[in-house]
Amino acid sequence: MTRLPESWSGPERAASKRRPLSRDRIVEAALAIVETEGLDALSMRRVAQELETGAASLYAHVSNKDELLEQLLDRVYGEIAVERPDPERWQEQLKDHLRRARTVLTAHGDLARAAMAATVPVSPHALDNAEAVLGLLKAGGLDDRTASYGVDVLSMYVTATAVEESTRGDLDAGQVQEYSDRVRSYFASIPAGRYPLVTALAGELTRNVGDERFEFGLDILVAGLARRAGTAGAPGTEVP
Repeated sequence: MTRLPESWSGPERAASKRRPLSRDRIVEAALAIVETEGLDALSMRRVAQELETGAASLYAHVSNKDELLEQLLDRVYGEIAVERPDPERWQEQLKDHLRRARTVLTAHGDLARAAMAATVPVSPHALDNAEAVLGLLKAGGLDDRTASYGVDVLSMYVTATAVEESTRGDLDAGQVQEYSDRVRSYFASIPAGRYPLVTALAGELTRNVGDERFEFGLDILVAGLARRAGTAGAPGTEVP
């Protein structure tokens, strides 16, 4: 007599194609959430939902949200290319590095807000970038203290710019221009007797031409650092 199975199993189940959970997958999912929904939407629960698992399963790979943000930032900092310092062109190299850093930060939603809060680089790729900027500043002949202060100021400038730009991430060029026009009109309408310079300079204060404002700040900062080492093009010369 043929033995009957306990139950009818039907066709053989296909093997699961789900990728095993890992720190890289968690960071990948978290970055996608930040880019599409914003930093405020990021949570361990939301990442677990994206990965179709339970939040508790994430903690075997990432201890908490703070560590997750650190890993996110490290992933992003790893996208910034670095180059060997050349004392003859360290200023242009420095500007190029900061432009790349800004481009990378602004490419990932409002993640720059987390970079602003982090303040001190501790992860490998963040330290790679700090090392690269310090190397360029030292190639320019800056003393240790100036280089140390300089890397901090430059990092804050780039990060603050990226944070500001991220607030306009969902706006197209026309909407940004419309907002600038409204601010200009408001500045022009306030009491000129109390705010003579703001009203007179309303057009310049709201000028919005590509990267012009960022490049202006970059020129000022790098030129100022170069002067601390001596005249531009002559690194190591002391300023009288």
